[in-house]
Amino acid sequence: MNSSIRRSRRAALAVALGSVLALTATACGDDGSGSAGDKGGEGSGKGEITFWDNNGGVRTDIWKEIIADFEKANPDIKVKYVGVPADSVQSKYDTAIQGGGLPDVGGVGTAMLAEVAAQGALEPLDDRLAESDLKDQLNAKFLDSVKAAGVDGKTYSVPTSANNGTLWYRTDLFEQAGLEAPTTWTKFYTAADKLTNKGKNAFGYTIRGGAGSIAQALDATYGQSGITEFWSGDKTTVNDPENVAALEKYVGLYKKDTPAADVNNDFTKMVAQWDSGTIGMLSHNLGSFADHQKALAGKFKGIPAPTQDDGTRVQVSNPVDGLGLFKSSKNKTAAWKFIEFAAGHEANSKWNETAGQVPANLEAAQDSWVQSSEPTKLAAEALSGDGTKIVQLPYYLPDWNTISKADNEPNFQKVLLGKMSAKDFLDTLAEQLNAAQADWKKNHG
Repeated sequence: MNSSIRRSRRAALAVALGSVLALTATACGDDGSGSAGDKGGEGSGKGEITFWDNNGGVRTDIWKEIIADFEKANPDIKVKYVGVPADSVQSKYDTAIQGGGLPDVGGVGTAMLAEVAAQGALEPLDDRLAESDLKDQLNAKFLDSVKAAGVDGKTYSVPTSANNGTLWYRTDLFEQAGLEAPTTWTKFYTAADKLTNKGKNAFGYTIRGGAGSIAQALDATYGQSGITEFWSGDKTTVNDPENVAALEKYVGLYKKDTPAADVNNDFTKMVAQWDSGTIGMLSHNLGSFADHQKALAGKFKGIPAPTQDDGTRVQVSNPVDGLGLFKSSKNKTAAWKFIEFAAGHEANSKWNETAGQVPANLEAAQDSWVQSSEPTKLAAEALSGDGTKIVQLPYYLPDWNTISKADNEPNFQKVLLGKMSAKDFLDTLAEQLNAAQADWKKNHG
């Protein structure tokens, strides 16, 4: 059944690509929108452009504020805002790529970048960036993630923000136990053991065993092993013996230093359990800060994932959000001005302050709101620091979401329950990833 899902995804992408080729000669509609096959044009730099927000409803207010600021600075350009809910934006892009109606500018994060770029819908932005004031203003690691997520190593999106893995810990419990902050993996495991007292329903850690478990498990695995590349040639490093040993140690926490209920925990259950109980540590990201602040104000802190004992931090890539310029735009000059403005210092800072994420603009990352929010400040420093090595997950693979969710989340639960070894789990994952990579290479030369 899982292989049929993957075949269906590949078939859908093939149909979409075929449709793109068939639409190559199609002209834009009167509103300036078009299909992926429409090459558009630079335009006059004036008039109306259309912008699709890929998290409509959630980020609508801040985008409307940024648009108003842009229109004030550029009175000859009007921006038509279209809010698209995050859970339907991929399908909306796919439909417009095949049938017309693409925007001039749209939010395109790395998790969907490959599929949109593979269908020929996005303009490569490397040349524009090289001539832009943004050239030296963007976080290099964010740009690396964007390039790694594309189909050919080009920049198909200007990064605007990123989340980051965060280890939240209860400062009150750490102080009572006389423990140091869990800044290294050694201190992390020491704390997990010392804070566990099952008789008092106290645990050192809560592990994610339900939906969304794979990326978190990989973060802990590569973070401990110190392996910095996801691929060695055409084969994944995911089942390297050092990664197997690291995962064995991590899953060994389950039921020893974690609640048994963790095997079914998705993000919502995990956060609620940590906020309302006596659990020492939780791995999530910056997005849960508001929940913790409401429940545990003054009793917690958030730091980036632990480092190795020598201070080296290895972490897997988090999705990077960004703005893409669509090839079919008939006014690329105006559209690019909007992207430059939105990714500039002031607008990028405003947007990320509202979202509680790490700005891609390096000047924005130094603003006072970032410096006064310790978890965000530390995340920004980690993401720009020389001591951080980021393992780029293969978001570009059409099968990535299926492999990392439907195919292997149930297997990870088996590992926690002792019904499957960490080695067998990683070998299975590696076999699927190697096959997906071979398919991708066959289709992309």
